[in-house]
Amino acid sequence: MNLNKKLLLLSILASSSLGYAQFTDEVNSNRPGKSMMAFSVGKNVIQTETGINYLKEEHDKLEYEAKGFNADLAIRWGFFKEELEIIGELQYQKDSYNQFGFQTDRSGLRQAILGAKYLFYDPFKNYEEKPNLYSWKANHRFKWRQFIPALAGYAGANFNLVDGNLFNYAPIDVIEPSFSPKAMIIAQNHFGSRTVLVTNIAYNKIGTEFASIDYIITLTRGVNQNLSVFLENQGYNGKYYSDGIFRLGAAYLYKKDMQFDVSFGTNIKSTPNLMYGGLGFTWRFTKNYKEVKLDKPGTRSKMDKKMDKKADKKKRKDAVEE
Repeated sequence: MNLNKKLLLLSILASSSLGYAQFTDEVNSNRPGKSMMAFSVGKNVIQTETGINYLKEEHDKLEYEAKGFNADLAIRWGFFKEELEIIGELQYQKDSYNQFGFQTDRSGLRQAILGAKYLFYDPFKNYEEKPNLYSWKANHRFKWRQFIPALAGYAGANFNLVDGNLFNYAPIDVIEPSFSPKAMIIAQNHFGSRTVLVTNIAYNKIGTEFASIDYIITLTRGVNQNLSVFLENQGYNGKYYSDGIFRLGAAYLYKKDMQFDVSFGTNIKSTPNLMYGGLGFTWRFTKNYKEVKLDKPGTRSKMDKKMDKKADKKKRKDAVEE
């Protein structure tokens, strides 16, 4: 048996009896795109994702121009179960708004959302692929299973914390409510080891004049172990605002718990025309994380289970003696 076959056999033996939870060795961020991935950060893990953007907005019909910046922050917390994640999102914007020669400085929280996400289907859970030790071609052939996505559901609430319609596109006599629900379905496909496709379909600001059906499609490709690039399309379909936005950018894994990113975006219309560019940073705190190993059915022997019971019994005995 040559060296390659030996290494492949060792990898099979190492992974044959254990499946691992959603926690990954390296930080896994939603940035620099705007979509939300299906998998959580892992139980008891806290992750922050933040960025700052320069933006420019022009409206041909209303003849206004706005220039400034916005800063966004997302805090993700793996709570209670591996599949569950609590997410808080904030976006602060400060700009100069100029219309018909009159300039106004605007500032405030443009977005405040609190929600929860739960992974309810993982196509690779309890699935074991059996590599062919004698054929490289067989191991790298096209696999239809890649088209089965991981699926998650999201439910949350928007909180409008500014007076009036400071940053939206509604008439001044239509006031956005201080609270509105948001629901979303999330799909995530893995094509090989380097390409990930994430799809979000959301019903936002449910039951209000500002309700919209939105989508985000993000394609990410790993260039090497540290660098990845992405291309994204986001669509809005609401009463007061409908648009399509395209983004592209890159992320660099600085350390296993730190990531830097850069992104650029623009839309497809001139009412308004949007352009922005930004930098971002992701960091996670993993001190409280305990590795969760999920046994695949039929892979553990009776002796393994018996030894586990003896170990648990000994732990309880030692705790009592202490």
